[in-house]
Amino acid sequence: MGAGREPASAVWRDTPERYGRVSRAFHWLMAALFAWQFAGALLYVGLGDTAVTRFVGGSHFTLGATLFALVLLRGAWGLANLSRRPPHRGRLGRAAVAGHAVIYALMIVVPGLALLRQYGSGKPFTPYGLPLMPGRDSKIDWLVAPGDLLHHWLAFLLLAILAGHVAMALLHRALWKDDVLARMTRG
Repeated sequence: MGAGREPASAVWRDTPERYGRVSRAFHWLMAALFAWQFAGALLYVGLGDTAVTRFVGGSHFTLGATLFALVLLRGAWGLANLSRRPPHRGRLGRAAVAGHAVIYALMIVVPGLALLRQYGSGKPFTPYGLPLMPGRDSKIDWLVAPGDLLHHWLAFLLLAILAGHVAMALLHRALWKDDVLARMTRG
């Protein structure tokens, strides 16, 4: 290892100066999948059941399960790197920590409600051809009800908070000229 070079493991893990490759990969992969999910949902709300909405929204269940798995993995990775992550100082830092906590909570609750609803519906669930939930003849109404009531609304709350997250990252860059966005974009 030459002078001034980091050990190879340091580029993969988070440091106080930046997020590592694994954290950045989770972040941007999930951002892309959420963008696709929300595009399908917004198209369905705006256009109804059309060929376009079926194309974009046809992967909604599978991507939702994928996002649920990714958020659990990302959360575990984040906890394992917690002591090394870039700090959030001051009032804005505490607000950022609270905002991220709400995002993580919603990223667990929204697909969690959909999975409960799916299980309660009695319909089989086989994302990527994997039989995660077998079908059955009976419906469990008390498992279906919370998803019917909250999944849609909490998903759009998540979308609004994610839009605020993006706006704050851009505000940090454009107005305050700080390096917050670069911590998630540079290696």
